Amino acid sequence: MSDRNPDDKTAPAPTATGLRQGLTSYGDRDFSLFLRKAFIKGAGYTDAALDRPVVGIAATGSAYNPCHGNMPQLVEAVSRGVMLAGGLPMVFPTMTLHESFAAPTSMYLRNLMAMETEELLRAQPMDAVVLIGGCDKTVPAQLMAAASAGLPAVQLITGSMLTGSHRHQRVGACTDCRRYWARFRAQEIDEAEVSAVNNQLVASVGTCSVMGTASTMACIAEALGMTVPGGASPPAVTADRMRVAELSGEQAVRIARSRLTIDQVLTAKAFENAMRVLLAIGGSTNGIVHLTAMAARMGFEMDLDALDRMGQGTPVLLDLKPSGQHYMEDFHAAGGMATLLRELKPLLHLDAITVNGCTLGEQIDAAGPGFEQDVVRPRSNPIYAQGGLAVLRGNLAPGGAIVKASAATAALMEHEGRAVVFEDAADLAARIDDPSLDVNADDILVLKRIGPKGAPGMPEAGALPIPLKLARAGVKDMVRISDGRMSGTAFGTVVLHVTPEAAEGGPLAWVRSGDRIVLSVARRELTLQVSEAEMAARRAAQPLQPPAAERGYRKLFLQHVTQADRGVDFDFLQPASNGRRIPSA
Repeated sequence: MSDRNPDDKTAPAPTATGLRQGLTSYGDRDFSLFLRKAFIKGAGYTDAALDRPVVGIAATGSAYNPCHGNMPQLVEAVSRGVMLAGGLPMVFPTMTLHESFAAPTSMYLRNLMAMETEELLRAQPMDAVVLIGGCDKTVPAQLMAAASAGLPAVQLITGSMLTGSHRHQRVGACTDCRRYWARFRAQEIDEAEVSAVNNQLVASVGTCSVMGTASTMACIAEALGMTVPGGASPPAVTADRMRVAELSGEQAVRIARSRLTIDQVLTAKAFENAMRVLLAIGGSTNGIVHLTAMAARMGFEMDLDALDRMGQGTPVLLDLKPSGQHYMEDFHAAGGMATLLRELKPLLHLDAITVNGCTLGEQIDAAGPGFEQDVVRPRSNPIYAQGGLAVLRGNLAPGGAIVKASAATAALMEHEGRAVVFEDAADLAARIDDPSLDVNADDILVLKRIGPKGAPGMPEAGALPIPLKLARAGVKDMVRISDGRMSGTAFGTVVLHVTPEAAEGGPLAWVRSGDRIVLSVARRELTLQVSEAEMAARRAAQPLQPPAAERGYRKLFLQHVTQADRGVDFDFLQPASNGRRIPSA
């Protein structure tokens, strides 16, 4: 029964595997194992089953999470794969997050999900784990947890939803959600039509069908080497997605036996590959925050200026909304990530190890030759010449800010305007549709206090709505600036992640309506045309009042959350830096 000296009742077994690892502490390891096996046998397991490698399956199904609505089928397919490979599947639930069903925002709870998942990975006996996630914050939370726990791990994406049809136009969440709602606000369509399209925008379970944060993180997970080949793109309700699930279970058993731990996969080269892919897919700005947090869990520091330089040499190749025209199911039909990675091959670290036991280069080669398609462009004919994301700096954003240039209006990327300031989300809601609001199309909308601490949780409110009177006059875009985030499905000339945030005492806190702001994406600048003397006077006249909470998770969050440039993670969950900054470009 035991792997140790019978005279030693307390010493840990250094090579313990299966049910013998992580034994509950009763002071006698033999008794702990005896008790554990007695209870699990109550579920009908035999000794032969219990002697197999144990693969945990982190299941995140919930009635509140339609993005994970295929969870029962995925769990069944993963379990089948584990058993076919000779392992023992052990399904366990963790918390789940859906962007539309989490108040104040799912980002506020991402770190809590990461903490819970990490502790369950540590507490329960497993030789490897398959992490099943899809909606925006679930995949980064799971990868952050796995990075800290150190287990062999495979990420399984739930998959994207199918597209719908409205009046013979193809539609899909959630870029088209925003497009139709903007048309409704502008009185271009009536209530009956916006109600009708509401039935078609989400045609099945699964994540958003465009290059939002969920699809971005799916592509990043595959670029990191954390999924089986082709794991990013199959839609949720397809047989291809079920086959990926089965293969994920099989591969988890293999890496459990070979002890391919996550630190061998999540290397500096892997993160640089993921950053290259983020830029080439016109990915969500949220991808930067999540990659920063994941990298920090491995001891790496994100170099935003180096990422920006990398972007200037990485064209956007994926023709998907909101930067392009297609949807995720089109990307899958075009060959998925294999097609994109094949085109990016000269820009990648091909020797990066993947969970499949081979290098990324070997994985690309194994996918075979490409074929004719129009979703992934060749590098000679990109949809956007430089990476879709740009890093801005200046006296308004000393720690940096982000703009998704590939989804912005070209004419607004070099712009000077008068600030129209909203102090917080409540102020925005109260005044944005007021007919007396002093605003014109050349102004710059500024929203404060929606950063990590200010909201709290950095909600996706950065894509401020066009003021109602301007929307009804035909205005489609304006420069918008905030310390918050926006959905990866959103579009427009939106400056995000202004760091430090207003609630932390960043310059944004003291911007006033009427101030002049200059945005220059070409020069990577965000400048407030107010003197330092005037800013000092404003700070003195209006002392900072940091947000606070008396108890619970909110108190923990406000005391320990980091700024956007450090991933909005908790400071006590990030190990000391290993001195390596990424990317190295």
